[in-house]
Amino acid sequence: MTPPFANPTAPARMALNASPDRVRAAQDNMPPLGSADQPDPSAAPAAGQVGGDFQTFLKMLTTQIKNQDPLNPMEGSDFAVQLATFSGVEQQVRTNDLLGRMAGAGLGGLGTLAHWIGKEVRTTAPVAFKGEPLTMQIDPARGADQVTLVTLDASGKEILREDIGTGSGEVDWAGRRADGTALPSGRYSFRLESALKGEVIATGNVGVFAPVTGAELTAQGTRLTLPGGATTLESEVTALRERSS
Repeated sequence: MTPPFANPTAPARMALNASPDRVRAAQDNMPPLGSADQPDPSAAPAAGQVGGDFQTFLKMLTTQIKNQDPLNPMEGSDFAVQLATFSGVEQQVRTNDLLGRMAGAGLGGLGTLAHWIGKEVRTTAPVAFKGEPLTMQIDPARGADQVTLVTLDASGKEILREDIGTGSGEVDWAGRRADGTALPSGRYSFRLESALKGEVIATGNVGVFAPVTGAELTAQGTRLTLPGGATTLESEVTALRERSS
């Protein structure tokens, strides 16, 4: 029998009545700065942002109310406009800061992908087979007297079992049945079963080497593109090496 292997963010509204009495009442009833009714400065955004000057804005607004002409006070809508303007600028600054941090993180993340391209990875995810041997790592359980390589198709269905002996290391899988016919092109994954005196004592996924042709950041992590439409997550990669010639 031919062996199967060859090799190894709404602004607040402020409505003040235009009468001087109401203005003075507002002044007398205004809580002191720093009271529980005022925003906590420690909750303001980081230094350098407009939000960090909110207390300064309140002081300026209070001074403006105290020093206005009681015979010609500002309309309540003017105060509302000031608050709305301040709030809008504050939100824009926060948005710009967030976008900047996101852009920086994205560029940095993409930069980390460059080292994958052109390398070979050993992955336990399905890889493409097109008639050429696949190099895989065989590591049977210690003490096993029988080792079986199980081949699974893209849907995870078992299609081939091969007794490969108890050796370990890298081997080249030829993709042939017992009668010598080649398996059809497709994506395959592999499992190793180690047995002792007829009892399976260990099973594990087999890593297969494949070149990396692309990489992207996904919600699941870094996903690498392999030949034949195959892909693998970084978490499925067990080794990385320079691509063999």
